[in-house]
Amino acid sequence: MPFARLATATTPTCHIGLGLAAIGRPGYINLGRDEDLGADRSVEALRSRTHQLLDAAYAQGVRYFDAARSYGRSEEFLAGWLAARPDADDVVVGSKWGYTYTADWTTDAERHEVKDHSLAAYERQRAESAELLGDRLDLYQIHSVTPDSPALTDKELHARLAEAAAQGLTVGFSTSGPAQADAIRAALTVTVDGEPLFRTVQSTYNVLETSAGPALAEAHDAGLTVIVKEGMANGRLAGPQAPEALRSVAHETGLGCDAVALALVLCRPWAGVVLSGAATLGQLASNLHAPAVDLDEDRLARLDALAEDPHVYWERRARLPWH
Repeated sequence: MPFARLATATTPTCHIGLGLAAIGRPGYINLGRDEDLGADRSVEALRSRTHQLLDAAYAQGVRYFDAARSYGRSEEFLAGWLAARPDADDVVVGSKWGYTYTADWTTDAERHEVKDHSLAAYERQRAESAELLGDRLDLYQIHSVTPDSPALTDKELHARLAEAAAQGLTVGFSTSGPAQADAIRAALTVTVDGEPLFRTVQSTYNVLETSAGPALAEAHDAGLTVIVKEGMANGRLAGPQAPEALRSVAHETGLGCDAVALALVLCRPWAGVVLSGAATLGQLASNLHAPAVDLDEDRLARLDALAEDPHVYWERRARLPWH
């Protein structure tokens, strides 16, 4: 598996990856985007921003980069950076299929993405990803699997994914929603010719949303690499809007709320890679301080007490506007 490259890394940031959801398209649900991105969200402006962030992340030891077909032009931006950086042959590249970007580079589209977990969608998007990333694509994930997703029961799709795996592509899935744990456990039972199909799982886990934790531990024990997304809860855990207990711990450690929030995830023994969703160089630099955060038992207990009911968390997330 490509993640074996990360397992042997010794840099403090080897377990942090950079996700491109917030910078591959002009509109997203993260808080603070007006301040982070400003008014110029042209293709070239976001391409330049993406390349700057990739350069900075790579220079500071980050070796996993995460894109998706629905993240606007994220694959295109990442492919261009890889072509210009032949020295970066040690990075692990992940992307996702299952959502189609439909906002046409606007922030006020009626629908920004459309979900489709069919075999036809996989074949179309696999070809699109291959055209951009070629053999640099290491990991291909089903985007946002839920317990009722047809991707969990479509045997023909499973066979095609197994074919891709036999050719060297790592196959994984991501999850979203209040039933993440159920989706993870269902995916762990999917086999082809008696062998588990999925080798990675990417789920939302953060100070406020911890419900997937036990299932992610089970996935880790089953041999899957666990990737954690939305460790900042789409910006809810950064700055003055962060919960008071989180701000208190950050003050005690002398580091940012974002670094503390990511540190909480990093300390989970099942967490293989934790994604930074930074949109600015300053945010990235602050995120990458996470390994230096000292979380003793008292601080961990105070942070653990902030967990919300998953239905409450996901209902609030669903109300966040695209902007």
